[in-house]
Amino acid sequence: MDHLKDMLSVWVYQKGLPFTGVLMDSGYATKTVMLHREQMQKTYSCPLKTNRRVDDSAGTIPYQRVDSLTWTQAQRKQGKPIKIRGFPKDHKVK
Repeated sequence: MDHLKDMLSVWVYQKGLPFTGVLMDSGYATKTVMLHREQMQKTYSCPLKTNRRVDDSAGTIPYQRVDSLTWTQAQRKQGKPIKIRGFPKDHKVK
């Protein structure tokens, strides 16, 4: 995954390629890659694998699989903030 991080750094810092967003496959949805995108102030979109452990309860219930979350109609359209297990304590993604 570091090769993708390095490749994006080259595009941004050496080649000056102007872009604001990155679409990624779920295989690139790792903590390192996702946090690097945010550090570069780039928007990214990627699906999470169904077995990723997440929390949408603000810590009131244990982490659960993404595919076991419940979604309202509005959340299905707009997303909802979740914490991915292993990410920094107060770091949420939508």
